[in-house]
Order: sequence, then structure tokens, then C-alpha cells
Amino acid sequence: MREIAQNAALDRRSVRAHFERAAASYDAAAALQHEVEARLQDRFSALKTPPGLIADIGAGPGRGALELQQRFPKAQVLAFDLAHGMLKRARAQQSWLARWRKPLHAICADAQQLPIHNNTLDLLYSNLCIQWCQALPELFAEWRRVMKPGSLLLFSSFGPDTLHELRSAWAAVDGSPHVNQFFDMHILGDALLAAGFRDPVLETDRFTLRYSSPNALLRELKAIGASNALAHRKAGLGGRSSLAAMQDAYPKLADGKIQATYEVVYAQAFAPPDGSPIRTSGAEVASVPISSIPIRRKS
Repeated sequence: MREIAQNAALDRRSVRAHFERAAASYDAAAALQHEVEARLQDRFSALKTPPGLIADIGAGPGRGALELQQRFPKAQVLAFDLAHGMLKRARAQQSWLARWRKPLHAICADAQQLPIHNNTLDLLYSNLCIQWCQALPELFAEWRRVMKPGSLLLFSSFGPDTLHELRSAWAAVDGSPHVNQFFDMHILGDALLAAGFRDPVLETDRFTLRYSSPNALLRELKAIGASNALAHRKAGLGGRSSLAAMQDAYPKLADGKIQATYEVVYAQAFAPPDGSPIRTSGAEVASVPISSIPIRRKS
């Protein structure tokens, strides 16, 4: 496996706090996230049978989970998020009639510690959540645990070219980290295979968004909860002088505006049969269900 399969630099408490504060402003500022969500849902053609139980991991204010309910009306959708404020918005957005017919189950939980029984989910769906998780091996092992054999995993994540203009502008000011790290497509693919997932397919997309200024970009990132959550970040933005220097260093377009690049990785894979091996450090460890082991009892 390639070298970086974890993002240990993330401060999980900061991640939660940022998304709690952004619960009310997220949807209005998340145009890109909504577009990625639509493109991710176009990949539901990979489903072999209609799902009965679906988990939306990192559901935010619930837009994607509610669309899943409409697309699969016979399914039960579980919406998971680290931020309780996001889930309150999700519940509030569901109509009274929909809540009466089939309520959206909004559950505050970590993506790496899901309160779900083994071999339960028919579809695990996650839009732009993985980049906020620390360790891919633990994450994918947990997701494999809760998925039925043969069920579909479908997720998106930001790739390493995301916000490279902002990262370079800050690098011209100081050596401190100001922009979160993102997993490369090949690292994601390697981690899926190592966890035992079958037939992974990964694709990338690039979006270029224009802003009136670097400040406008920073305001949008704050509004969606995507502020700097690195454990070794500087407190605040490093002062007004550092912020001004970053804005001066940010490359400008001919009309004085700026642009920001977003690299998006889409991935799909299938949960393996029970007992399929998990690769660890070059070896393979088989997980065998106890029901498949013949037991001899003494009379």
C-alpha cells in the first residue's frame, strides 16, 4: 500500500466544532457539494437489487439522505453525522407527512464507530466525508463490518489538488499548515483493496470556482464548516498582516478575481463475502464467521 493511509494531523474536536457552527449556513453555501452529490447519485446504477437499509455517512443537514428516501421509498435511511446541529437541521427539513410515513433516523456518531450490527447495510453512501476521517484502514474496516456481503459502497472525497492555490498562497507567508490534507485517488483505491472490498472503481473530477477575493473563499469555507482543522494549525489566521500577505500572494485573474480548484474522487466497491481476507503489512488475515466452522461436541 502507498505510504499515507491516514490523516492523523486532524483535530477531531475541531472538525466537530466547525460543522456544529456551520449547520445553519451549510446548505446556502454548499453549491459545489450539492453538485458532487448529484453526480455521485448518478452511480446508483451499480446497485444489483433495491436496497432495504441505507446509511448516509456524514449526512450533514440531510439533503442527500432525504433524496435517498425519495429515490428508494421502500428503504430505511439512516443519516449519520459527527455534528448534532447538522442532524437537527436534517430532521427539520423532512416534511411532516414524510416523518409520519417513514421517519428519517438521524444518528450522531463517528464514521469510524458506527452503532450498527454486523452485515446489516445494503448500501453505504457517503458524500465528501472521508477527508474528515483520520485513518483509512480503520474507516474501511468499520464500513466493511456493517455492510452485507455483496452490498454497494459509494462515496466521494476531495483529492490532493483541492485548494492548491490557497495552500500555495499561505506557503508564501509562513511554514505553518493552513489547508487540510486530502487523500489521493490511488491511496483510496489501495485502502479499499486492503480492506477486502471487491471491484473498486475510482474516477476523478475537477471543478474551478471563481471568487471575488481570497476573503470570499475563506468565508465560504467557514460557512460549510471546512475551516482549517489540522492539529498543528496556528490559532486564528496568523494575524491581520499574515492574512493580508496571503491575499497578496494569491494569484489573481485578469479581472482581479481569483479561482479555486477542487479535485473530487468518486469511488464504488462491493463488500466481500464473509471470510474474505484483510491484507495487513503484506500478509492476509482471514475473518471467518463462527457459523461456518464445524464444532464437535463431546457427548
